[in-house]
Amino acid sequence: MKIAAVIVAAGRGLRLGAPVPKQYLALAGRSVLARTVAVALSVPRIAAVQVAIGPDDGPLYGAALSGVDDPRLRPPIEGGKARVDTVRLALEALAGDAPDMVLIHDAARPFAPSALWSALIDAAAGGAGAIAAEPVVDALWRAGADAAADQPVPRAALWRAQTPQAFPYPEILAAHRADATADRPAALDDAEVFRRVGRDVQLVAGDPDNFKITTPDDFARAERLAAAQDRAARDRATESAMTDAPTAPPSAALPDIRTGHGFDVHRFGPGGSVWLCGVEIAHSHGLIGHSDADVGLHALADALYGALAEGDIGTHFPPADPQWKGAASHLFLAHAGARVAARGGRIANLDVTLLCERPKIGPHAAAMRARVGEILGLDPGRVSVKATTMERMGLIGREEGMGCIATATVVLPAAQT
Repeated sequence: MKIAAVIVAAGRGLRLGAPVPKQYLALAGRSVLARTVAVALSVPRIAAVQVAIGPDDGPLYGAALSGVDDPRLRPPIEGGKARVDTVRLALEALAGDAPDMVLIHDAARPFAPSALWSALIDAAAGGAGAIAAEPVVDALWRAGADAAADQPVPRAALWRAQTPQAFPYPEILAAHRADATADRPAALDDAEVFRRVGRDVQLVAGDPDNFKITTPDDFARAERLAAAQDRAARDRATESAMTDAPTAPPSAALPDIRTGHGFDVHRFGPGGSVWLCGVEIAHSHGLIGHSDADVGLHALADALYGALAEGDIGTHFPPADPQWKGAASHLFLAHAGARVAARGGRIANLDVTLLCERPKIGPHAAAMRARVGEILGLDPGRVSVKATTMERMGLIGREEGMGCIATATVVLPAAQT
């Protein structure tokens, strides 16, 4: 039986705001999407993996998965306006080499274990659909006015759906095609699309850790879980190396710690505010640049690229390319963070020193640390932001412009050359 996986990665940021789609945020040094795809590829019975991405996410996708060379990973396709449209387009993309079965999974669930994927494949082998789900164990209440508890809802026989969801490929494709032309409310998930054409769906016990990253609290939980899984994997690798190769040098299992430096400077010009480390600050002038001239984020991005020996912002975002004219600089930093994640690394520490006479940085430093952490999916405790004047010396001291020096410490999983 030929089996394919569809991974829906066309969603946007975390609720309450995020600068890039949540699937490209670094999770313990590796992007959410990279972790999700890695699990799908770890299932031997899956012959192809098709990822559906947002219309502007090509560079982020490329950075997140640049280190993956598994031939089963197909080029990404662009999704639609709604999730149901995205799934249908991804299923259509598989039609040329149609599988017998497909598993549809949300990119924002990076902790669906490979054993769950296999259980779903087995459950759907008879032609019915099969979805991962967990029985509801908490008391349920329907809210009334002003969020008051109004009516209890019996929880018996209620299950919380997860993904992956497995279906026979021809039937789920036909069901999605039919649903796209029907005049009715959008389906809650692919299981409902399948049920609407009269097909059965089996419930398969899911995994408590297979939660969907939706809110900042979810992301914090995912960060802890990913870090714990990575530590366990490193411990297993170390034990295996000690058992299988006792003569290996002690440094063989040590991480590769890199340091990169970044520097940027921009001249003052007309304007009433400046962008610094992703925060807009009122000022008597603006900063002039090809993008939004955020010296802090530019220096940080260059520091991360430098730690990886991958050039600088100009290498990845050429200033001669008009599409980057006036671009928000968080795009550059997010890309640099995704490159770290693509190498299997994590950001250990970032240190920023802004060089200016004015504006005062101290009142905004906490917001800057939080913003940098948000862009990179990093604890603000790993981000330092400070400032110094130039004692009225030089172009910065004469308040002709601003500068920034940044240092990044990156930990890669093993020595890389």
